[in-house]
Amino acid sequence: MSPKAVRKVQNANGAAKALPAKPLTDLEIAHATRMRPVTEIAEKLGLSPEHLHYYGQWKAKVDLAALEGKKLRGKLILVSAMTPTPLGEGKTTTTIGLGQALAQLGKHTAIALREPSLGPCMGIKGGATGGGYSQVLPMEDINLHFTGDIHAVSSAHNLLAACIDNSIFHANKLNLDPRRVIWPRVIDLNDRSLRDVVIGLGGAMQGVPRESGFHITAASEVMAILCLSKNYVDLKERLSRIVIGFTYKGEPVTVKDLGIAGALAALLAEALRPNLVQTIEGVPAFVHGGPFANIAQGTNTVLATKMALSYADRVVTEAGFGFDLGGEKFLDIKCRSAGISPQAVVLVATCRALRLHGGIPASEAGKKNDAAAVRRGLANLGKHLENVGKFGLSAVVAINHFPGDSEEELAAVRKFCDDLCVPSAVSDIHAKGGKGGLELARLVEETISKNGASFKPLYELSDSITRKIETVAREIYGAGKVEYAEKARKDMAEIQRIGLEKLPICIAKTQQSISDKPELLGAPSGYTLTVREVHISAGAGFLVPITGNMLRMPGLPEKPAALGVDIDEKGRISGLF
Repeated sequence: MSPKAVRKVQNANGAAKALPAKPLTDLEIAHATRMRPVTEIAEKLGLSPEHLHYYGQWKAKVDLAALEGKKLRGKLILVSAMTPTPLGEGKTTTTIGLGQALAQLGKHTAIALREPSLGPCMGIKGGATGGGYSQVLPMEDINLHFTGDIHAVSSAHNLLAACIDNSIFHANKLNLDPRRVIWPRVIDLNDRSLRDVVIGLGGAMQGVPRESGFHITAASEVMAILCLSKNYVDLKERLSRIVIGFTYKGEPVTVKDLGIAGALAALLAEALRPNLVQTIEGVPAFVHGGPFANIAQGTNTVLATKMALSYADRVVTEAGFGFDLGGEKFLDIKCRSAGISPQAVVLVATCRALRLHGGIPASEAGKKNDAAAVRRGLANLGKHLENVGKFGLSAVVAINHFPGDSEEELAAVRKFCDDLCVPSAVSDIHAKGGKGGLELARLVEETISKNGASFKPLYELSDSITRKIETVAREIYGAGKVEYAEKARKDMAEIQRIGLEKLPICIAKTQQSISDKPELLGAPSGYTLTVREVHISAGAGFLVPITGNMLRMPGLPEKPAALGVDIDEKGRISGLF
């Protein structure tokens, strides 16, 4: 290999050198790793060079022509988690580490992940490309602008917003009621000041004044559409179906009426192609699409998943936050739409999350050993395991090891899983890469070989809107009943009137609890879940019931992660992790 094709070469297999006294940061580990040119990664999969659109040496987009005539040969493994703490439980890290472990077992493996949003990267948690020796690379590129997909979504979304206001300004031939425009603007940052704004001020030539606001780009319906589209035709058809508002007579107005579906699709043409990168150990990884799971469907693109399934025998993917959010939506929305299903589910659990759900304050849960609290918190893990079974799927528990976890705590988790006849493994993939996930990988292989998966969605599309909401609320969240605010009832009546009641639902809910109340930890049951309103995402193909106090534009914390990000005189970035 040419020296120019290598960053900082370690040894021939890319393993780490001996650690110095001070542990390396994730970014230092990433920079000290031998990277293979993306052409080598594509060769591992059998992808033809003619299907690659290069973004330098380490990144490429894959043309959709690479899917023509291909069958989905791979086995799909979904990585989800128990209800997480604000510190994160390492679900992405586990996904990457498990993929590397399967590759070490000789399985032809690929990984499919979401793209990080700049909002969280610069806000509450920093980067989102895994950690330690289970990362996707180049991590700083992926965490920042990557190949521009999220910016393309922002541009398409905001072009539509501009065209809506332009149509109203120029005689309003669509008879669109400015008070009933439901299409906001978006930006890929956390900015609470933009949640509610008034636009069109400044006089007659500056537009028509009306109330509006901003969502974060990950919550855009355009992002959801990008992630669910099967090809360019499907992309344009979905964009055409977006409901942008209502006329004075209450009739829905769509992008098709506005006549700009082609322009929006053109802005997304390059973004629709999956991105190919690599893990630290050289396992191919498709990183594509980035909806959040608490306010959207929380999964990477259908195209990236199908690309991986077409070229690999094992595909490891993840869905955002806990199984109650990303897992349920992955199965009820993505799998149903794409015609795919996983053969196994890996649930990530950590002692610190179990301590939190067992009553230890969040400020102490990551530091203080408490086996009794871990045992109390196991009710949360148990509820998620129960939920996996409701889809006809089998689970394996990955106990993601953190420094300081006691043997007594780890043993308590293993015994809990043994008593439920659920296989479990302590994984140490952060510190050891694929080697630290070999036991987990073997258990996953055993689960797949039993061929016991009989996936079934939780509800029927023909169910009423309320029945779909209440089925998820009762079966997955443990709610005793559901209450609907007056606006939610009006929204559902209007949805039924315009014929969209048969769409699946994508419930927006806090990630901090199985319930819609962040303070309810563990496995709450019998409570009342409140639906405030129900949004229409006709292009994406689902309805969005908004519960609790969910917002689709986050704010920055008191000390945002951006305070730690820097760049030196040579252009080297630091502080992402």
